[in-house]
Amino acid sequence: MITHRGRAIEKIVVIGSGQIGPDIALYFAKICSPHGVPVVVVDVSEEALARGRARTKKKIDRGVASGAFLPDFAEAMKSNVTFTNDYEAVRGASLVVEAASEDRAIKAKIFARLENLCGPEAIFASNSSHMEPEAIFADLNTKQRALVVHYFFPAERNPIVEVVAGEQTDIDVTDWVCGFYEWMGKVPLRVKSRYGYALDPIFEGIFLAAALCVEEGLGTVKEIDAVARESLGLGVGPFTAMNLTGGNPITQHGLSEMHGKVMRWFRTPKILDEAVASGAPWDVPGRNEKIDVPLARRERISARMLGAYFGLVCEILDSGISSIGDLELGAETALVVAPPFHTMNGIGVNRALEFVESYARDHDGFTVAGVLRGQAASGEPWRIPVVFREDRDGVAVVTIRRPAVLNAVNADTIAQISAMMDAIAKDDSIRAVVLTGYGRKAFVSGADIGFLSTLTTADEGEAMCLNFQAAVQKIANMTRPVIAAINGVAFGGGCEIAMGCHARIARSDLHVLAAQPEVNLGIIPGAGGTQRMPRLLGFETASELLRTGRPVSPVQALEIGLVDRLSEGDLLEDAVAFALEIADGRAVPRSIPTGPVETPDALPDVDIGHLSRAVDTLVVRAILEGGRMTLADGLANEARLFGEILNLEDSRIGIRNFIEKGARSKAEFQHR
Repeated sequence: MITHRGRAIEKIVVIGSGQIGPDIALYFAKICSPHGVPVVVVDVSEEALARGRARTKKKIDRGVASGAFLPDFAEAMKSNVTFTNDYEAVRGASLVVEAASEDRAIKAKIFARLENLCGPEAIFASNSSHMEPEAIFADLNTKQRALVVHYFFPAERNPIVEVVAGEQTDIDVTDWVCGFYEWMGKVPLRVKSRYGYALDPIFEGIFLAAALCVEEGLGTVKEIDAVARESLGLGVGPFTAMNLTGGNPITQHGLSEMHGKVMRWFRTPKILDEAVASGAPWDVPGRNEKIDVPLARRERISARMLGAYFGLVCEILDSGISSIGDLELGAETALVVAPPFHTMNGIGVNRALEFVESYARDHDGFTVAGVLRGQAASGEPWRIPVVFREDRDGVAVVTIRRPAVLNAVNADTIAQISAMMDAIAKDDSIRAVVLTGYGRKAFVSGADIGFLSTLTTADEGEAMCLNFQAAVQKIANMTRPVIAAINGVAFGGGCEIAMGCHARIARSDLHVLAAQPEVNLGIIPGAGGTQRMPRLLGFETASELLRTGRPVSPVQALEIGLVDRLSEGDLLEDAVAFALEIADGRAVPRSIPTGPVETPDALPDVDIGHLSRAVDTLVVRAILEGGRMTLADGLANEARLFGEILNLEDSRIGIRNFIEKGARSKAEFQHR
């Protein structure tokens, strides 16, 4: 059994063994089998059940072959999923996800049957891609427990799910579903109810824009597919995506409905009607096939696609059903397209507006959103939030959300953390703060390597560190207690941010919790690691961790004093309770000395293996020199030494090795 936020999960049921149902069930099996929670797939078609069973087995076996699953775990997943045509199997379900045909009558019939078979505590979700929850659940007697959870292809790997509540959905149900999906490792995006929700109008709108380019004679399907992919940074071209997902029929219907429900520009293009009628796939580029399109025509196609893309995203933002942060994350992750607001900032918002206005002039019914005109008039770039706040019982829960890079921080993230602390400091209703990362994998995995790779001079390195240190110091200086709720790995800058908090609580079930692995990159910590860790853990323990980059488990972190508590249950609930204990004076956090501390003349010998001896010399200097200084002076010294590191050949070797070969590859340091 799984218990999440007071609700027990004893069985999960997926209705439908067609295109996406087995993949949804596969992901549930992966998460639920270790907890003994069975997953049942129900379908009235024996043929569909056989296909779904075979497909699930094939994908699990493929995971074993690739090393993603151990053989024993794979067998546990297989035995955890049952495929059946017996609707009695849904009895006792805690969560039911309907993934049947996109047909209101069929869905209504299914949920009427479920309502008779399931207990009152069961949550009903529909994996619709378009239909409003009010339409799907119109005949349901218990609408308060029903909502849409829209998965994206491929459902077992794509992390994004849109969570769409209806007018009568209980807010506690929506909150729980979002929390449960995040706990499972998905990225739920809350979207208000509207036909197509937030992301499908982008996906299908991009396809429509590409189809219209073909109909207007700008190129062949193959040419438009290639240029659209290149200009929008798509994982695959829009026509290729239709072939892969079998999306022609549902897109045909969706575009027709969106004409009246979203924007008049939406309609079914003639070439799509013909493709649906014939059943033939689109003629798209083959793997690695190079498509040559003359420059002038390529630029014209690209301008059309950018204009449509930016216009679609801004119309959705203007509608109020989604936010900048969610649209940015959803488009980039679910649809594998260039992040829209970052891309507009890169070319200039005024230039983006010109693309949209040009597209609208040539295409009747296309909307130029007021929010885009307003942003262009402001002269400012879009502000794309990655740090979010939710208040609970007088505690501000601050979450760093950059799941694509395991919540790694860059300059913008650091600035947003700092600004968030400023805002909280002015809010008299807040008694304490909990700082955490998004999802289950990472608290903060460190500094964004792409960000670090842009630093080329000692002055740039020192300035970056001082900026990062200032944000961490702002956390440390907060007059309300700040608790780090370490939900996943806290590496590098993540560990430094956690040490800047007044106390730390971590999940107990993590294999690895924290590390200062900078030496593996040929650099040293730059956000206070060489100063706070010795003051918190003692010089012998800290120096070994700092010089080897060795990670520690949750239990080890508790033993050495890196964390104060471990959470066996809901980490955020425990962190909020811990924060309130400190705020009420019922618990007293350990303080990090701000003055000089007793410092050894030398550090114990440490086997650093293949790591750079030149870098190790500077790590040792930072630790010993900093211990004899005030914390403020030690931090400044650390920043200066980080700058010096960038002059070393080994720093360039280490960062380049990480980017090219990954974290597990050992760099061939030259010790200079």
